[in-house]
Amino acid sequence: MASLEEIRSARLAKLKFLSEQGIDPYPSSARRDITCGESITRFSELAEGGQSLYMAGRIMSLRAQGKIIFFDIDDGTGRFQAFLKKGEPLKAKSFELFEKAFDIGDFVEVKGTFFLTKKEEKTVLVEEVRMLAKSLRPLPEKWHGLQDVEERFRKRYLDILSNSQVKELFIKRARFWDVTREFFKKEGFLEVETPTLEITTGGAEARPFKTHHHDFDMGVYLRISVGELWQKRLMASGFNKTFEIGRVYRNEGSSPEHLQEFTNLEFYWSYADYHDGMELVKRLYRTIASEVFGTTKFRTRGHSFDLGDEWRKIDYVEEIKSQTRLDITNATEGNMKEKLEELGVSYEGSNKERLIDSLWKYSRKNIAGPAFLINHPVIVGPLAKLNPDGKTVQIFQPILAGSEVGKGYSELNDPIDQEARFKIQQKLIESGDEEAMMADSEFVEMLEYGMPPTCGFGFGERLFAFLVDKPLRETHLFPLMRPKD
Repeated sequence: MASLEEIRSARLAKLKFLSEQGIDPYPSSARRDITCGESITRFSELAEGGQSLYMAGRIMSLRAQGKIIFFDIDDGTGRFQAFLKKGEPLKAKSFELFEKAFDIGDFVEVKGTFFLTKKEEKTVLVEEVRMLAKSLRPLPEKWHGLQDVEERFRKRYLDILSNSQVKELFIKRARFWDVTREFFKKEGFLEVETPTLEITTGGAEARPFKTHHHDFDMGVYLRISVGELWQKRLMASGFNKTFEIGRVYRNEGSSPEHLQEFTNLEFYWSYADYHDGMELVKRLYRTIASEVFGTTKFRTRGHSFDLGDEWRKIDYVEEIKSQTRLDITNATEGNMKEKLEELGVSYEGSNKERLIDSLWKYSRKNIAGPAFLINHPVIVGPLAKLNPDGKTVQIFQPILAGSEVGKGYSELNDPIDQEARFKIQQKLIESGDEEAMMADSEFVEMLEYGMPPTCGFGFGERLFAFLVDKPLRETHLFPLMRPKD
């Protein structure tokens, strides 16, 4: 079996041969009267008409037998068989040129008429063939494609080319966001764009990426939410319903459910609360499931659930108590650490907020859903409105397959309360908590002018990853990779 360098050397020689024949191996344009996909669906009409048409695509297979050559071309819309035979109707010397210089992987243009072979295979009888782009490296082996995961991500173009399921995954991912956008526009939400560079990060608890703005000579952060504090300003301005779909950056660890760069959506809805939000989100998730996947029933992460079922409501404190036998409302930090160690749960950070979050993450893995998690302690919801009990906040989180796939609030619009909660978060930052929320005095100033009762909610591509039962990284076209040594 020839090595990569031997194959590349042979193809470089073919490239030189083409140039010596006065043939440009990389022309700037191509003729294409019809796609491969159209050739398949319109074949009967094309064969009857007998008209010569131009097609183009990449050679994906090639079978030569004496004076005849069969090869398949693929242009991204489908795969179609082409047939070369020495002599008429093929242009003089075209057969010999193809034999000497064309390989699997090359992009070609062909012109010909359509017919059925004796085996009733839809085929184009080639009259003219032209090189569009000479490939110098061989494609992955037909049946196995790229096997190494790192290589697949690094050379995603080959992964998609050799695996139709990967291609379909990304077509489905695009549809996922199309359906989402269509849903909100039909509901009367205005699509907006908010800054991705911020002086203070807001809207989530996460370690941000830092960079420098040279023109203003100041440090800035890449956003960790899809404009939460900006969209709330729009609620104060008189807009009633807004949404944004955009990239978010969090300088944290990777896992099957977490990456540092990902796509999220956030919506904000004036004169609505978290009860309204739950009903809207339930309809949204069911719409996505039906229109993108054709079903509301899924099996993922070892759980089965049906989005068409009733969504039960789970109390944050009571669920942790039920699963761990610890009441977090009166437990000390020491009690929580002991319980986490007893459960064999590793945790980061030792403040109360992080410990409570670790206990919840242990508990959630046993919930298949669909469900909404509600009644979070105040400490884990610094931007949410208080419940009448004064101890919990009006947060709702959809739970599927043991994980949260979204988060929404009745948004806090009391400037005095908001400023006090920012101060608590600032103390956490000063104690070393890199994920605590930064204080934003200009946001508090906006609240002093007045913001109506508002429901806000965000979810991201983690939902898509759950519904296709793939690690989040698999659903990214080009995940970040370390450079090769």
